[in-house]
Amino acid sequence: MSMNDPLGDMLTRIRNGQQAGKEIVECPFSKLHENVCNVLKDEGFIRGYEIEDTGNNKKTLAIQLKYSEGRGVIRQIDRVSKPGRRVYSGVKAMPRFLNGLGILVVSTPRGVMAEHKARAANVGGEVLCQVF
Repeated sequence: MSMNDPLGDMLTRIRNGQQAGKEIVECPFSKLHENVCNVLKDEGFIRGYEIEDTGNNKKTLAIQLKYSEGRGVIRQIDRVSKPGRRVYSGVKAMPRFLNGLGILVVSTPRGVMAEHKARAANVGGEVLCQVF
């Protein structure tokens, strides 16, 4: 079965895993998933991730969720740019999520990065998701 929005599926797995109190959630591997997980790790929303080889030339991404005082660190994680409606933003028009308390994950020509790093690098791009 083909999947229309693999990144949206990964974000939903993270959201559901935290609500269920799981330590690790798994999703199919892709470079985009790895880059988004790297941004989430750098910003302190997840503990880490590992790439596992499952055989048959396939890989999975094992994402280690992070908890603080029994609650998930990620309070809200939503997809912004969807396959049916892509959302692009220039560096000057890039919105702030919850007045800077949350982050936007942006795919730029220089790679996937948090919106505050994209502003510092003076690049815009596709707004992938928002995390708080």
